[in-house]
Amino acid sequence: MIHFIGDIQGCATALERLLAEIGFSPSRDRLVVLGDLVNRGPASLAVLKRLAALDGAAACLLGNHDLHLLAAAHGVRPLKRGDTFADVLQAPDAAHWVEWLRRQPLALVEQGWLCVHAGVVPQWNRAQTLALADEVHTLLRSEALASFLPRMYGNEPQRWDDALGGVERSRFVINALTRTRFCSDDGDLDFSSTEAAGAGPPGYRPWFDVPGRRTAGEPIAFGHWSTLGLVNRPDLLALDTGCVWGGALTAVRVDGGRREVVQVRCEQARRPGT
Repeated sequence: MIHFIGDIQGCATALERLLAEIGFSPSRDRLVVLGDLVNRGPASLAVLKRLAALDGAAACLLGNHDLHLLAAAHGVRPLKRGDTFADVLQAPDAAHWVEWLRRQPLALVEQGWLCVHAGVVPQWNRAQTLALADEVHTLLRSEALASFLPRMYGNEPQRWDDALGGVERSRFVINALTRTRFCSDDGDLDFSSTEAAGAGPPGYRPWFDVPGRRTAGEPIAFGHWSTLGLVNRPDLLALDTGCVWGGALTAVRVDGGRREVVQVRCEQARRPGT
């Protein structure tokens, strides 16, 4: 049985309680964790160890916080005031966990569901999304990672073009898959707003509501957007329910056409901006 889980963000205790609540069995069940495994919560290293121990019973996507950890580990970005993954970086086997993160994908398909951390731009269909995610995954696992990471950050380009190449192409794919919330009908991405779905910038709407997107009707599961909250539509699962911000850690069990939502509250909530 498949369970999709939203952003854990270092909340190891909540993860353990959720696994117990759903009665997870590695011999019978499978997890798909939708990115942002680390940061903001108190126990990023414990989360990585727990998920890695599940081996083939768990698939973990990379989110923007996980990529930030990779950049910090390579000395590309300093830790921010609110970062809480120093336990990973200071671990005796830190290199092992950095390498483990590098091996995790940016997108996958599980039982017909396209899984990403944040979203899919309207110009991409499922096949192109997976191909581009694999392209960047190959880069992240290569020796070129160290030279790419300093150039990974930035909001440009804001719109996809099949002619994009090099760093700009990889940066856009990463931004689309790990940072997307709002998008214009023409396909421009906005990274300035983290508000709820109805409070986006003028001319922008949630990426999944853009008319004519090529993944329309494709079942998609994602996280990243805590102010959006739980969305449980026939072809859409949004599962970042703000565990670390005082919300819940959410799992959705999918069994054929049936679904079951299971949530646990986080015991240690942070204030936004901390």
